[in-house]
Amino acid sequence: MASELEQQKQTSRANKQAGFTLIELIIVVVILGLLAASALPRFINIAPDAEDASIEGVAGGLVSAVGIVRGQWELDGRPSGTNATTGAGAVVVMDLVEVNVDGNRGYPVSGNGNPAAHDENMTADDCRTLFGAILQGAPTAASDFSEVERVRFYVTAENNGTNDICVYYQASTVKGLTAAPSGDDYLTVGNNFVYNPRTGSVNVNLNRN
Repeated sequence: MASELEQQKQTSRANKQAGFTLIELIIVVVILGLLAASALPRFINIAPDAEDASIEGVAGGLVSAVGIVRGQWELDGRPSGTNATTGAGAVVVMDLVEVNVDGNRGYPVSGNGNPAAHDENMTADDCRTLFGAILQGAPTAASDFSEVERVRFYVTAENNGTNDICVYYQASTVKGLTAAPSGDDYLTVGNNFVYNPRTGSVNVNLNRN
């Protein structure tokens, strides 16, 4: 008799431990709901943060590449190019790739073999090609705004009042525009970074709306 009572108690305990009560399940669901409500906004905002981090990373890579090119120019004895006044026509070779540099300062100005390029005579195509020539695994880039949907960067050449500069717009932040950004739009439009071939500086502008 005592044995049967003991078995019944054990069975009763096993039944009680077999699962969650309805109250416990409701509490778990409420807790999960609260966690989801607090975490969801973070996941929703992760794409813009990723865009910002991406362009900062590419800009940082360009800074390093520009420094390496200028270092090679120094090692080559500072070639002045075919025009000692403007610095046009100077070339250095990086990993078997010829890069046009400004012969007066040693910073890259073109990657397409343009002997006329210097820091006061650059085209958007010069900016685009130097990007691909000096940056290992450079993201896709175009100097034609009609191609902005299929590339990572839209590239323009502008003038800052002293010399020409290269502007690299993150394509995903400007592709909705009705007209191509130009002039000093880089100060207010889209995520971009600006390369100044006179100083070798690269500045990031985060203007994503």
